[in-house]
Amino acid sequence: MPSMKTFVLTSATFALAAFSAHAQTTRYDVKTLNFDLWCQETEKLDPDRCDKRLPQDEKNFEAYRAKVEKYEIPYLKRKENDELLDRNVLHADPVDNPLDKNYQAQTQSTPSSNENAPQ
Repeated sequence: MPSMKTFVLTSATFALAAFSAHAQTTRYDVKTLNFDLWCQETEKLDPDRCDKRLPQDEKNFEAYRAKVEKYEIPYLKRKENDELLDRNVLHADPVDNPLDKNYQAQTQSTPSSNENAPQ
């Protein structure tokens, strides 16, 4: 039965790895590259040649895909950080948006000053 136990552990490991890889890519809107679109749009090859999927074309596509994926996640992280900075720091300025003009900020629950008082 050791082989069955090994099979179950191996299957669980692969399932966990697949799940964690999927979870990592769902946070950012990572686009999947398509060979046919790459061949026709990026390389400007005619559709008949792209349909043949020559080994050299496959090799070039994989190299291109690897290069793009290397920079895509850091780019998306930087973009997210820039959006957070813009929203939370640059546009959440209390001088430009005073509380007396912002009803939503006025109605946010704040701890009462009596809650922390010693009894």
